[in-house]
Amino acid sequence: MFQKLTKDRILKTFCYLALLQFVFIIATPSEAQRDENTVAGIWTFDDGTANDTSNQSHNGNLVGNPESVGSIAGKALKFNGVSDGIEIPDSPRINSSGPYHNRTIAAFFNCDDVTKSQKQVIFEEGGRTRGLVIYVFESKIYVGGWNRSEYTWNGEWLSDDVKSNTWYHVGLVIRNGIEGVENDKFEMWLDGKLIEKAPGGRLHSHGDDNGIGFVNQNAVYHDDGGGGDNIDYFGGLIDEVIVYGSAFNNADFAKLAQPLSVEPQDKFTTTWADLKTKRVQ
Repeated sequence: MFQKLTKDRILKTFCYLALLQFVFIIATPSEAQRDENTVAGIWTFDDGTANDTSNQSHNGNLVGNPESVGSIAGKALKFNGVSDGIEIPDSPRINSSGPYHNRTIAAFFNCDDVTKSQKQVIFEEGGRTRGLVIYVFESKIYVGGWNRSEYTWNGEWLSDDVKSNTWYHVGLVIRNGIEGVENDKFEMWLDGKLIEKAPGGRLHSHGDDNGIGFVNQNAVYHDDGGGGDNIDYFGGLIDEVIVYGSAFNNADFAKLAQPLSVEPQDKFTTTWADLKTKRVQ
């Protein structure tokens, strides 16, 4: 009798655990959140230009003379930190329409000197009222977002430590933003990992000019600086800049950051080329 009861309990426990595992599997999202139907722009810089390689044709205009150089992901552009940048035209998918409930901006960067007391902007869109920005300042990488009209999101600026002459992959996300400030709507990602979440909301139309490698026209920093045109140039390499109207998840960022973990150096281009061939345009 005792043995039979014990066996019955073991069998029931096994069945219960198996059921829990099954429920966990089907309840766990397996699909990535990257939606190619929401792509706003992809600037790979592989041909030495600022042409958009997505299907949106949001080609950038080179400012100064950024140099085409080798990268961990094909080719990158090297910015001199003084006069080099890229002007990104206005478009409904980036800034001239909205409101934008979801947004992902991501890029590889390698800064010559992260210790500078001057901001070094990797990407910015919008202006003093509404916008997004990614920049390096005093050994930290920052991502910022704000919407100071409509529902008054005064802004959040998340940061993490970085080193000079080192490759990183940074990401900024607005996830399911609404017409109001809610917790955990604004995210910072670094090297494929979620660094921090902060309050945020959706982003309304933001008309000031957009830029890569500098502030084209106005931004807002953690210290409320950033007002001005053609300022805060980045010194170093920038590569694979992307803007989407969907909120990438862990699997998406892990895939984007893969070139950082591939060694030796001669394997980088091949591995990233393989990933590019799978990209849906």
